[in-house]
Amino acid sequence: MSASTFQCLLVSEKPNRVFRREITRKSIAELPPGELLIRVHFSSLNYKDALSATGNKGVTRRYPHIPGVDAAGIVEDSQHPSFKVGDKVVVTGNDLGSNTWGGFSEFVRVPAEWAVPLPPSLTMKESMIYGTAGFTAALSLYKLMREGVKPADGKILVTGATGGVGCLAVALLATEGFSTVAATGKMKEQEFLKSLGASEVIERESVKDTTHRPLLSGRWAGVIDTVGGEYLDSAIRSTKLEGTITTCGNVTGAELHTSIYPFILRGVNLLGIGSAFSPMDVRLEIWNRLATSWKLPNLNLLHEDVSLRELDNKIHLILEGKVRGRAVVNLSSEAPQ
Repeated sequence: MSASTFQCLLVSEKPNRVFRREITRKSIAELPPGELLIRVHFSSLNYKDALSATGNKGVTRRYPHIPGVDAAGIVEDSQHPSFKVGDKVVVTGNDLGSNTWGGFSEFVRVPAEWAVPLPPSLTMKESMIYGTAGFTAALSLYKLMREGVKPADGKILVTGATGGVGCLAVALLATEGFSTVAATGKMKEQEFLKSLGASEVIERESVKDTTHRPLLSGRWAGVIDTVGGEYLDSAIRSTKLEGTITTCGNVTGAELHTSIYPFILRGVNLLGIGSAFSPMDVRLEIWNRLATSWKLPNLNLLHEDVSLRELDNKIHLILEGKVRGRAVVNLSSEAPQ
């Protein structure tokens, strides 16, 4: 290994709970323990990263810290027989970027059990266009289909459709032939969402019901919810008989106020999507599908490239709900694809 220091985005805590972000250099020796040292070529920005980068102690307990729950790169040193120097790998979730220094860095060191071999038909950059958001969207679709939801059953609602998980969910549903209704607060993005495969784009407020009736007219055969709160509550009450809902986000609220009636009268299924600690067999299955049958032909429509130095502005924008799709972080101008 030639490098002894590396560039990263470091978040430090100052007095009075003031948090400062800076591009700086750290020593390889300061990285946490782990069997794999990975030279990171690409990462991506997620909502969770922005929370960590602004001092949310529910995400990151200790500072100074390097955020970034995603990383794709090349093994620089391996102390585990499953990986050798030169292997291309993807790391998403687990504790990366939460309380373990993460992917907004030229190097990460992680346990070998966190790493997934990069599928041969994916580039490192493509894997980060997906990243945690794409993995979460794919896991949501996987669970919907496992519960028996089929295109013939009716429309699938996607909430937060212009966000990272939402837009990837819209595109992935299209690969399986589902009729997808994309709910968004950004109606100016209708053409973008339709280009991804949305059959219909609706204003997000039309999803939300404030009557608090225990059951609403059945509209959805399934739902991929990315926002939580009242939108999830309304989606549950308006899902059809034996329909299935997946939920993975809480940007509009972490509390759920609903009744038991959709579950006991319509047999509605509510499935949680916790992608960070998915078992390895599931991880391998999902990444294999993203590289083959679910590989999106329009991946380049879903992202923009940013440098480490451009992340600061993007962090503010994603917290304000102003980022469309995915922001892929290039950690090296010479990074191979």
